[in-house]
Amino acid sequence: MFSFLRRRAPNPIFDAAPAPDAPLAVIGDVHGSDALLERLLDRLDAEGDPVTRVCVGDYVDRGENSAAVIDLLMARQQAASDRLICLMGNHERMMLDFLDAPTRAGPRWMKHGGVQTVASFHITPPSAGAGDEDWLHLRDRLDSALGARREAWLRALPLYWQSGNVAVVHAGADPALPLADQPEQALLWGHPEFERTPRRDGLWVVHGHTIVPEPQADQGRVATDTGAYATGRLTAAMIDGTGVRFIRA
Repeated sequence: MFSFLRRRAPNPIFDAAPAPDAPLAVIGDVHGSDALLERLLDRLDAEGDPVTRVCVGDYVDRGENSAAVIDLLMARQQAASDRLICLMGNHERMMLDFLDAPTRAGPRWMKHGGVQTVASFHITPPSAGAGDEDWLHLRDRLDSALGARREAWLRALPLYWQSGNVAVVHAGADPALPLADQPEQALLWGHPEFERTPRRDGLWVVHGHTIVPEPQADQGRVATDTGAYATGRLTAAMIDGTGVRFIRA
């Protein structure tokens, strides 16, 4: 376990303290790392009093065990009632786009980790130069392996979650817009001003999407993605009225 103290700018624009309605833990991008996720969830259980856990999305792609991650989250969510919140990430969106429009979305998804995801369902991805029929066939095989229950879970993932002045999103947000007015593009893929312009409404934004060497809490932004699939480090941000600290699997 380790802590991170916010750096103080000479004249910080953002000076609100995090104040969620209740303590929460925000888990960064998992990307097929089921063993790390299970270990981190167990560590959070060992922390003591139950707190709400929020996953920032990107459960699939890049890592080897996307199917297992989905099943683990669905099972834990069912057992934890409303204490485990799972958000949508841009990789879940790419996967759903593939199911809806395989010939258009398939090549892009494969380049961004879809190869590993279909392999986790014991499906061989198409070879280079695949045609429309190949993409349609792959979609049908994945749709069958995924099943209606998993697909419904993926499609129902929310884009954001908020407690007090702490909001959790996948990639970031437009600092000029209220949370409810954010376009999906900003929440799933980020916004060019997110890391440059502090918010003026006192809202802390906790996110993943962009890999950082160490988790960070600064100027109303909390970055949690420590590249689990590549680094073997999956991080959770523990947030309450006293501040932000981090633990990892």
